[in-house]
Amino acid sequence: MNVCELIEWFEGWANPAWQEKWDNCGWQIEPGILDQPAQVLVCLTPTLAVMAEAIALQQQGTPVNLIFAHHPLIFGPLKSVQKGDAIGDMVRLSITHQIGVYSAHTNFDQVMDGTADVLSQLLELQNAEPVEPTQDGLGYGRVGTLQPALTLQQLLSKIQSTLQPADLLVSPMADRQQTIERVAVLGGSGASYISAVSQTGAQAYLTSDCKFHQFQESRDRNLILIDAGHYATERPACERLSQKFLDQGVDWSQLSQADEDFRRFWAAR
Repeated sequence: MNVCELIEWFEGWANPAWQEKWDNCGWQIEPGILDQPAQVLVCLTPTLAVMAEAIALQQQGTPVNLIFAHHPLIFGPLKSVQKGDAIGDMVRLSITHQIGVYSAHTNFDQVMDGTADVLSQLLELQNAEPVEPTQDGLGYGRVGTLQPALTLQQLLSKIQSTLQPADLLVSPMADRQQTIERVAVLGGSGASYISAVSQTGAQAYLTSDCKFHQFQESRDRNLILIDAGHYATERPACERLSQKFLDQGVDWSQLSQADEDFRRFWAAR
């Protein structure tokens, strides 16, 4: 399967036309690789560290020619491309080493086996459905039922062991021994969906990037908010995507080992 065929397959599954107006899905840099056999490094965020990893793999004999990322490299209009600037250096290295950069963001969030759906599968939610439907059963977030039900403490332990986040932020007044049956999930920044989640009957909501007053809002809505971090809640879908590429006939696909978690709590000792 060449790069063009891979992108055609992917866009038939997660159409870039479904992206939000503010988003920038699709090709970020296409250095003339469409006819080459696809050799794909999948990552959450396309950074210089990931590009360095792809170049190193080339030098070791694995002809990586595509970085397939969830987050876009380019969000807003560029005013310049310069050496020493992260995006400028990504463009230079991409063209020099013939490594394209493609991003699937809000279109990938909505689909089966996308960011939210993979989270719901990892937590073994039953009868999961979108929190905010968009079309044909697709949409943002997932809400479903735990069978059997868990205590909140058991749910937190399951999240910790499954996602291995650096930290978990949790509504502080929640009773850890209460029974949790209905859970909502949304990978990445999901605080704007708190209102929608509260209308689904969910008792707990797993997402990330939540602020002080959003924890307050959740408390006022009788919703236990669990913030496991952007990286931990979205990287599992990237791992699943790498396997899907192999299943589609790609010769080589691997999850990046240089992907970075940009937010950590510092523990004083």
